[in-house]
Amino acid sequence: MSLACATVASPAKAGASDSDSQTSASKTSTASKVSGPRVAPLAGKTFTKYVALGDSYSAGPLIPWNSSWCFRSNNNYPSWLATQLGLYYKSGAFTDVTCSSAETTHLTQPQPTPTADLNLANQAPQLDALTLDTDLVTVGLGGNDYSVFGNMVYECPKYRDSDPTGSPCKDHYTVNGVDTLTAALGNTEKNLKRAVKAIRERSPGATIVMVGYPRILPPTGYCPDVVPLADGDYKWGDSLNRRLNLAVSNAAKSIPNVQYVDTYGPGLGHDACAGDAAWVNGQSTNLLAAVSYHPFAAGMKAESSLIYKQLTGSAPNAALKVPAASKQRTSSKTDQDAQKWLRSHPKAVLPTSPKAALPKSP
Repeated sequence: MSLACATVASPAKAGASDSDSQTSASKTSTASKVSGPRVAPLAGKTFTKYVALGDSYSAGPLIPWNSSWCFRSNNNYPSWLATQLGLYYKSGAFTDVTCSSAETTHLTQPQPTPTADLNLANQAPQLDALTLDTDLVTVGLGGNDYSVFGNMVYECPKYRDSDPTGSPCKDHYTVNGVDTLTAALGNTEKNLKRAVKAIRERSPGATIVMVGYPRILPPTGYCPDVVPLADGDYKWGDSLNRRLNLAVSNAAKSIPNVQYVDTYGPGLGHDACAGDAAWVNGQSTNLLAAVSYHPFAAGMKAESSLIYKQLTGSAPNAALKVPAASKQRTSSKTDQDAQKWLRSHPKAVLPTSPKAALPKSP
């Protein structure tokens, strides 16, 4: 997931009505109980062609080592999972098209990405990587739609000083009694349901795994030096995290034989406030570890293990090492340029396409 800002206006993607937005806002209370489809582990099943789709929460910007202008790490959860499944080194067996800034629209439309000369290049639509014989697809998308998380982590800190113990950001985004960010996630859910159907059409025999977003904020307490939200906005921000995961989970339930992997629940004690145990970074970009508010390598490895266990019913071989830790490849000049550029422009993971507007309140 990459994170950005948006303004409150009429729906731009999902075509939802105002009543749809209000209905989605009312679902917040159920978002804390996110569960996916009850699909039995595929014990004994082997995979031969794995494609990873997703945004920066799947790509892993600034986790060594990044390649391409999608800021995609070979230490991300798709690479770990491919290694655990024995596919990473097999020719044609693993394709990772996850890309920082990706929205659900970039499944079917080209995605603009930055370059060192400040021009924009286009990445191919992610669904182009799917084929009839693709037998495993992981999907980590939704956080960039309507820039909900971007508003929360990059805009909300601006309001802390006005009311440090209150919820000034929630108040800002509540218009005529409607929490517009929560409402937007109802439309994100519709986008994800359409995405799952499109994936099934491209790869009808594939096992599809919808991957939830990890926990960013603690259930209690605050760490304003790490995540500078007002105290009351912590609980609200966590509710957005849970509502996004509910959208991902509900998309998985919308057609048969799609799995949902919960990374939020297992992330208890690994939020951005958890110090050395954190799976997700806080406000300070670490040039050799992670962009602000994005997963660390430890979080990526943990997520891959959760996916692997759900797919197979067993834990992965702990001795396996992703190439970044064992057989480091030589980075191309393009990869080196991209890595250097991102370190100077950490917010390059923001969407470069026109911002999708939030649903309008009545």
